[in-house]
Amino acid sequence: MDVIPFLFFIALFFNIRASIKLALDWRGMLVTTRFVRDAYARRSELPTEEQLEREPGAPVFLHLVPAYQEPDIAVTVGALTASRYPHGRLHVVVITQEEEERAPHPAMRVSTGELVRRLRETLPPYQQKRLSHVVMSGPGRKAHQLNWALRPEVLREILTEETDPRRVFVGVSDADSIPDPDTYRWMAQRELGGQGSLAYQGIPLSLANYDRLPIRGKICAIQQSSIFIRVSIARLLNEVKRVRLLARLTARAPRLAWLVRPAFELFFRRSQICLGHNQFVRLDLMQAVGGFPTSGATEDSTLGYELGRRGVLIQALPMVEVTDLPETSEGVIRQNARWYRGVLDDIPFLWRVWRTEPTAFNLAQLVRHIGNKVVEWPIAALVYPVTGWLGWYLAYHHEGHRFWFYMATGAPTVSLLLRCGWAAS
Repeated sequence: MDVIPFLFFIALFFNIRASIKLALDWRGMLVTTRFVRDAYARRSELPTEEQLEREPGAPVFLHLVPAYQEPDIAVTVGALTASRYPHGRLHVVVITQEEEERAPHPAMRVSTGELVRRLRETLPPYQQKRLSHVVMSGPGRKAHQLNWALRPEVLREILTEETDPRRVFVGVSDADSIPDPDTYRWMAQRELGGQGSLAYQGIPLSLANYDRLPIRGKICAIQQSSIFIRVSIARLLNEVKRVRLLARLTARAPRLAWLVRPAFELFFRRSQICLGHNQFVRLDLMQAVGGFPTSGATEDSTLGYELGRRGVLIQALPMVEVTDLPETSEGVIRQNARWYRGVLDDIPFLWRVWRTEPTAFNLAQLVRHIGNKVVEWPIAALVYPVTGWLGWYLAYHHEGHRFWFYMATGAPTVSLLLRCGWAAS
């Protein structure tokens, strides 16, 4: 039996599929970059600190920075405390671990907590008031550190008792992040203008240490940042549009909308995940979900699924935050292994959600998570390069059939051009 025709069409299918996916990614990148450029072009329209100081409804920000063995913590904390926002409505909380306080890393002369305390002494008085430092006792990961800062006794110490949780946003940044100083003003404008949301996700780019990375590290930084731009943020922007489309249909034809809703949620809704930093969730909502999830390796993706389960649409935030990429191959591998472990940990969570609430939306989240992330992620790294080469090779077995020849050589070529195009941009 001649298997060449079979392999030819298998390779052609995967190459066409790759081209379509990359074309959609290209569109997502254009949508996101347009969104960011428009926001930065209108930065002068943001309310000033003086205007927000006089506005009683302006939101309060509780920005959490979990840190462990971070020698450059001063850069992140200094950037956050210097943000352009009214002094009494921004609170930056660094959470370190008692374990490190007792035994700092050998490469660091002092603990991260001591670095924070020393930094605080050098800050201007108004920035000193913005900065708090708490030490978590006992073992725990990032989610446990974040929840430590959300305990009632810590909130009472930092926030005034009359502060309404519905006005407080809990922000998260990594200890190696550099945020945009106007992030809070952009969100305040949305909240005061009646366009607010229960949750926001900004744009994280893994480019803070780009100049120090080797060539492979630079490629990883570009690739990782591009995923956030062309997939994660683009998905948030498009999800809002899809939900609004169904809302308009519901207003005009309620019965028709009721009929199409299950199919709409099954086939057209997309999962939302938080990205772990440059993210903001309202305090009352964080308290309602029980804080940051601790069941998996990645609390950010699980939190996004939990918010989606509750019908919360995460609003895209155009302000950019840059963060470091691990500077060694081992560090990158550990980071990606932890992310994939988090993907696996989310399976039982999504299964419990669907069993508890067997809706079309929850089923779609479970199926897409398993299909796209658990199955496709690891095999795509092998399948697409192999089928790309195979498509080119087998095309010459059909040189006499011009249509199939040009299809077989054109699909991987388009795929390669699209990938190089958005990587270069």
